[in-house]
Amino acid sequence: MTVANVEKDLDGLTLTITTEFDATPERVWQLWADPRQLERWWGPPTYPATMDSHELRPGGRVEYHMTGPTGDEPRGLWEVLEVDPPRLIVFRDLFADENGNPNMELPAMTGTVTIEAIGQNRTQMSIKNSFETRAAMDKVLAMGVEEGMTQALSQIDAILAESASNVGAA
Repeated sequence: MTVANVEKDLDGLTLTITTEFDATPERVWQLWADPRQLERWWGPPTYPATMDSHELRPGGRVEYHMTGPTGDEPRGLWEVLEVDPPRLIVFRDLFADENGNPNMELPAMTGTVTIEAIGQNRTQMSIKNSFETRAAMDKVLAMGVEEGMTQALSQIDAILAESASNVGAA
């Protein structure tokens, strides 16, 4: 399984999910840098994502929507704060309304993605979500973010296996 560890720090107001992949950091980076690859795993299987815009650079925005099994389309956006390929992405993660504007009625969080080699052709990626208050963290956890992220991340191995077989076929 892709997910190696889930750590909830209620006092530190963070949720960190650590994953490991049989791929290089550069290859894992492409899962974020390529919007077509990102939308293949960002949402859980029952809520696949569509990237509506993708500016993965400091000051950029990534806007997306997910399509649920009943046709509902929850939206989100990232305000990209920092990018250091292939090692780091920091973004403010916000829920959005139907027009793509931040929905400030729902909690925002800051996502920090770190990608690092842990051996030959093996990479560790962690996604640390930091919350402003305990109430915000509790609300997002109650909405199922831990389960949703775990399900979403579990889709990555198949994407990496496809690219590995394509490399081998070249």
